[in-house]
Parts: sequence; C-alpha cells; structure tokens
Amino acid sequence: MLNIKQCFTLISACLIATSQLFSENNRSINVNYNNEKGKLNSFFNECVGAGRANEGLRADWQAQLRYVTKECGFKYIRMHGLLCDDMGVYREENGKPEYNFQYVDALFDALQSIGIKPFVELGFMPWGLSSGNTTVFWWRGNGTPPRDYQKWEDMIRALTQHFTERYGEKEVKTWYFEVWNEPNLDGFWHGTQAEYFKLYNHSAKAVKSVNPAYRVGGPATAGAAWVPEMIEYCKQNNVPIDFISTHTYGVKQGFLDEFGKGGTVLCKDKNVVSIDVINSRKQIESSFKPNLELHYTEWSSSYTPADPVHDSYHQAAYILQKLKEVGNTANSMSYWVFTDIFEEAGVRFGAFHGGFGLLTIQGINKPAFYTYQFLNKLGKTELVNADSASWACKNDKGVQLLLWDFTNTHPGDSVHNQKYYIQDLPAKAKGKIKVAMSGMPKGTYNMKIYRVGYRSNDAYTSFLDMKKPLNLNREQVAKIKNDNSGAPISTIIVQVKADGKLTKELDIRENDVFLLDIIRK
Repeated sequence: MLNIKQCFTLISACLIATSQLFSENNRSINVNYNNEKGKLNSFFNECVGAGRANEGLRADWQAQLRYVTKECGFKYIRMHGLLCDDMGVYREENGKPEYNFQYVDALFDALQSIGIKPFVELGFMPWGLSSGNTTVFWWRGNGTPPRDYQKWEDMIRALTQHFTERYGEKEVKTWYFEVWNEPNLDGFWHGTQAEYFKLYNHSAKAVKSVNPAYRVGGPATAGAAWVPEMIEYCKQNNVPIDFISTHTYGVKQGFLDEFGKGGTVLCKDKNVVSIDVINSRKQIESSFKPNLELHYTEWSSSYTPADPVHDSYHQAAYILQKLKEVGNTANSMSYWVFTDIFEEAGVRFGAFHGGFGLLTIQGINKPAFYTYQFLNKLGKTELVNADSASWACKNDKGVQLLLWDFTNTHPGDSVHNQKYYIQDLPAKAKGKIKVAMSGMPKGTYNMKIYRVGYRSNDAYTSFLDMKKPLNLNREQVAKIKNDNSGAPISTIIVQVKADGKLTKELDIRENDVFLLDIIRK
C-alpha cells in the first residue's frame, strides 16, 4: 500500500504527464492580418498531368478538365504521346515525310477553349521514324531513337511552326517544350544518355529556329536524375536550355509498375519528395545557369496507377505536406494526374482502382481533388505564419486558413499499399487546434469551414460502404457525389470587435484537412 507521500508523488507525476500530453496534442496557429509575407507562390497549380494526348479527344476527358481547371486553377497541362501514331502526326511516302496535325489541332483547340495552356511533351516516336519496335504501355508508345535525327528535327520544326501559325507567336511564347519523358528508364527510352542528349540537341535547335524566345528544356527524368549532366551537356555543346524538368514519387520499390503487381510502400522518410526538389534546385544554383526554372512535371505519392493510396483520404494531407516542404524551390509541381481516364495499363476495371486522378472515371471527386480546390481558394497575399502545416492568406474579401495534420499511418515494409489502403481506416484523434487571428478589420464575417478526412469528403470509404460494386450505376454515382460534395461542414457568423481578434478551436484527427474561409459581409 502506498503512503500519503507516495500518493502525492504519483498524482503529481500523472498531472505532469497529462499536462505534457495535452500540450503535445494541442496546436496553436497565430496570424496577424497586417503581417504580410508577400505574394502567394502558386507553384502548386501551375501545371497538372494527364495520361496521353489521344485520351484528350474524349468528351468526358475534356469535361473533367474544364471542371478541374475552373475549380483548381490549373494553368498548364502536360501529357504523353503527342507524336504517337494514334495522333496521326507522321508518315513517309517514298521516303518523304508527311505531317498531319488535325488531331493535335482538335486537342489543342479544346485546351484553348478550356483556358489551359499546353506544357508540350515531345514524344513518343512515330513508327514511321522509329529505329526499333520497343514499346511501353497498352497503347504502344515507341521508345526508340529516331532512325534519322534530321527528320526528327524537321518534324519538330514543322510542328512548332504550325503552332505559331495557328495560335500566334505571342501565345506560343508562353508555352513550354519538354523533350521526351523519363529517358533514364529503359521502358521509355531504348537508347543511351548520349543519344537522349543528341535528341534534345536536335529538338531544341528545331524549336528555337522558329522563334528563339520559345522555351525548351528537359531531361524529364524519373527520380530527379541527370540534372547536372543535362546542364553540363548544354554548356559544353552550346545547346539552349530554358528550364529543368524531372519527376519524383513518394513510394519504395522500382519504377514503371503500371499494373501495381510489384507492390508499393509509402515511404516513411519525412523528407521524401521534397528532398529531391530541394536538391535539384541546389544543382541548378551551382551550375553555369543558376537561374534556370525548375519544373517537376510529375509528382505524387506513388508512381503506379494501381495504388489505392491515390483514392484514400490520406492523400489529401500528403499532398499539402509535401508541397509545404518544397517551399519556393520549384516553379511548378505538376500533380500526376487530373483524371482516372488514363490507360497506361489498358482500360481500367472498377470505379476506384487506385488511379492517379483527382477524379474517378465517373467524375467523382477524390479527397486529393479537394486539396487543390482548397489551395485555389487561398488569397493572393500570404500572411506570416510560423505553423509548418498550414497556409494563411488574405484577399479583398477576407482571410483564408488552410491547415492539416499529416500522419503516415502505413505499418511499414511488410504490408503493401495495395493491401493497406483498400481497408476502412478510421482516423485517431490528434487533439485540438486553436486558431488566433489578430489585426482583423472590425466587422461581421461569415466563416465557412470545410474539411477533408475520414468519412468527410472521403468518396472511397463511401464506396466501401456500398461493398465495392465493380460497376457503379447512376444512383450510386450520384449518392457518392452527394455525400462527398465539398460543402462546408459549418457556416458561422462571427463579429470582430475593435480589438481585431478572432479565435476558433477545432478538433483534428489524423490526416484531416481544414479550410477556414472567413469572408467579410
């Protein structure tokens, strides 16, 4: 039996532990309305990815792109396969090249009507110009070098000239021309690094011959590779380069697993993704062209379109955490991709199959979609904010605060994403967040609170509740959309008095994302 002194000691220890737990599980965000950091860097929605050019001729693809462009504010789109045979660009008659840009025109005209610009990826190889029959994906993108580099250069020049005539020099000056996709992977480029650099040389020469102000770059590599080598090659050979592009993903295992059979594991390294981006910026800064733009033209948690982490509510907080860690080091971070209308592995079965998209094939908003929609709601002026998992901004309408918790709950290497993220995964409580705004103009405000998290704009869990039907009917699609519509979870009228203070306390769970949109009436 404990004596009185021992009892007091035990009680005191418990109180201290409880106090520490309370402190650890509670978070404060303090923002002054008048303490401006500067213009918000909107690198997060500069560009978004899509599967291949031919898919862009579909009406549902175009309708979804129009929707995400409006809601998420994407300015550029990048896709594979612009020069593949299903776009009908190239053939030879008696050894003489013939060019046909009708399908390309239909696609790019659609982009123009939607209000989004092309980040033009030059690839893959037309069969009539290829040096071999090595292909990738169901749609057979030819990854071999051209059998005649001069004919390749002439084709790129003709395409660039055609763009100029159709859309105007002023417009095309705002585009980017990126040479190939992931040439460091054998599946995409059945040639050497030296052969890729030769391809880049001819491509850059072709683009610049039409207009020296047009922007061209690369190497569009997987895993942030070849950046110093690319810049050094351009230096040594006097080849123009306007930007660096490369890719990164946040899972373990190898690359090019379009069927998801190899199994992926969400990496536990807290610096995954961001460390690649920061290192690429350092490599550029130490080169002879230290001010080159840096575009990550593909990024996501996982590189396979058969990874259920893409469908999970965990993805929303993951995206925000990685973007925040990147900071101002990249000019763009192009999320791969905007829609599950994406056929690298063929026509996909099932509404939720782990596809890359922000939307399912049926146009259901995934949690990741709301991340980009929330980012697009932020005002253009960023406020000083010491909290590492939030953005505070303002505009002429009021203040916006986007905050989240990212907790990597993955059990580790023994379990693949393909097993873990297909489950119902309830989120644990993470305490409270106290938001304190100061310096606010006196007046009446309408505070709208939005949330993404477990069973909140969590379409996949709604799908699980339906017992995962292989083919959703119209009523089921409508129900999932309605139950995960992105509507505010609460709307509150608040008064800011002469002291300019406004406070709000929120209960937050693992991987919750909140947007507070505080609008002056």
